Amino acid sequence: MLDPSRIVLSDPQFKADPYTVYAQLRAEAPVCRVSGMPRPMWLVTRYDDVLSVLKDERLASSRTNAPAPDAGFVERLILGAYRLMLQNMVSSDEPDHARLRRLAQKAFSPRSIERLRGRIQSLTHELLDRLAGGSQWDMVADYALPLPATIIAEILGVPVSDRERLHRWLAPLSGFGTGITPVLKMTPGFRAAIRYIRSLIKLRRQEPQDDLISALVAEKEAGDLHTEDELVSMILLLLAAGQDTTTNLISSGTLALLENPLEMEKLRAQPHLIPLAVEEFARYCSPVDFANVRWTRCDVTVGGVEIPKGETVLAALISANRDEAQFDHPEALDIAREPNRHVTFGPGIHHCLGAFLARMEAQIAFTTLMERTSELRLAVSRHEVRLRPSLLLRGLESLPVQGQVVSR
Repeated sequence: MLDPSRIVLSDPQFKADPYTVYAQLRAEAPVCRVSGMPRPMWLVTRYDDVLSVLKDERLASSRTNAPAPDAGFVERLILGAYRLMLQNMVSSDEPDHARLRRLAQKAFSPRSIERLRGRIQSLTHELLDRLAGGSQWDMVADYALPLPATIIAEILGVPVSDRERLHRWLAPLSGFGTGITPVLKMTPGFRAAIRYIRSLIKLRRQEPQDDLISALVAEKEAGDLHTEDELVSMILLLLAAGQDTTTNLISSGTLALLENPLEMEKLRAQPHLIPLAVEEFARYCSPVDFANVRWTRCDVTVGGVEIPKGETVLAALISANRDEAQFDHPEALDIAREPNRHVTFGPGIHHCLGAFLARMEAQIAFTTLMERTSELRLAVSRHEVRLRPSLLLRGLESLPVQGQVVSR
């Protein structure tokens, strides 16, 4: 019998291969208390229970909307250092959530994102053009990361000259939740990013451009954003979320194909399957391990287990996406899987705002990759491929590959 209290979600060994443990938890203890940082939390692992948690208004997305024990030293330190990250739509409940989401929703509507298709396509070609003639490259650094990072920077209006340092400042945020030491190490860069964003807001207030930051500044001036901190938090969220999930989706999806060569051959032979394949990568690879933390406003029963009010609840998307009660042969990669009701982009009011953009970027990225590469394979042994340290996100630090990039 598995002892859930001994599970440490951020432990690198557990993170590397959690699927056997999650299968056991779904069978024996689908709602259980586990070790967490800065305090223990309740882990929910079954598909139906995860959906229930993420749709239940009795579980708050904002810590201030639920009773909680007095914060200890570590928790106060984290809340103080990252207060701004708790003022965006992901960490808000109604009515603030609807107000904040509405401000950015127009820029991420299917119609608005569809206008970016040509730019996304040309960028994938530009990135692969740089690799033509070589035989080895890093799928993360050279392709999967710069594609969504460039697009979200262009949407927001971050100047080209500032993008590299802004990414450098924000990159360590992915390690949030893995311990107090990483939090302390990432704080200087986080504060530098906040100072930079405030300066960019000031500039856009004086000289508006045709970009999302200028539009959000105008909304702030109209009173729809209550404070400048909300504006800063919104921009921070869009910068991080606009690249991390898609980077993980493309790089981990590529690794999944390399580990399943028959599926790779099928995708090359049947490129019309790419939209289905992207959905399967989202399920099979789970670029996000967990939904954002929830807090119980009152006593709540989940999966037959009563969780007291004021408790922290973590919904394991990665486990729900491998639930054998929902998916046939969930441990297998099936690029033609249909239906595929994965939970990667989240259900309910907190459904990922950038889901349409992420899907388009990934579909174009894989289409171009299949067209312009041949004999793609890992350039290192599988055990050398490492995950980035993170609690919520699931992504590769790097993915060295070999293969020919065909010139246009």
